[in-house]
Amino acid sequence: MNVQGAISELAPSGVLRAAINLSNFLLVTGKDSSGAPVGVAPDMARAIADRLEVDLALTTFSSPGELADAAGKDVWDIGLIAAEPARAEAITFSAAYVEIEVTYMVRNDSVLGTISDVDRPGVRIAVSARSAYDLYLTRTLEHASLVRAKGLAAALDIFQSERLDALAGLRPALIDDAGKLPEFRILDGRFTAVQQAVGTSVTKTIGASFMRDFVNDAKSSGLVERLIAKYGMVGRLLVAT
Repeated sequence: MNVQGAISELAPSGVLRAAINLSNFLLVTGKDSSGAPVGVAPDMARAIADRLEVDLALTTFSSPGELADAAGKDVWDIGLIAAEPARAEAITFSAAYVEIEVTYMVRNDSVLGTISDVDRPGVRIAVSARSAYDLYLTRTLEHASLVRAKGLAAALDIFQSERLDALAGLRPALIDDAGKLPEFRILDGRFTAVQQAVGTSVTKTIGASFMRDFVNDAKSSGLVERLIAKYGMVGRLLVAT
């Protein structure tokens, strides 16, 4: 790792500004006494700052889309966000450090029985706008249409209120919802897995190389697995392969 080169690109002032997406409840599980976010993603950012031997400043965003929009605006140095081709024009991503399965929830009486059944004419799918799986579905759906809402909770609301055919979401979140709403069921399998990675500006080539090495080491050393266990996310977050 070219640590000095990475510091000069990512933390020239001695402070690493890490962008955190607050809407992913699996990666940000709460706040500390000062109001700063805690969870797997903030701890990953802290481990990166420790490796660089610089201070850490967490910059928070209410959605992944807002975080991605800020790339290149000199408000963050690294961003902990899902890797997606639509974001890659401005952001260079490391390999994923965790992945989260994504599937659909439907009504118990729905004719949709499998993942492949969902992409058919007339089917309307509620989705959290500009999430990684929204971007994936936008790219891959051939027949079904998307109805976007701002955030996971709003997507669930619109799914119910407008009686849409399916709700796309992170499997752990849908499991929680289905536990409270017995009139719904979750389809087996997954249509994708969100690949949570660490991104840097495409202009920071040394920093991007450092992040690739760091993430690979964090997985092989067991750091990611320990953070998943620390925050009670075993079975909900998977160490990316």
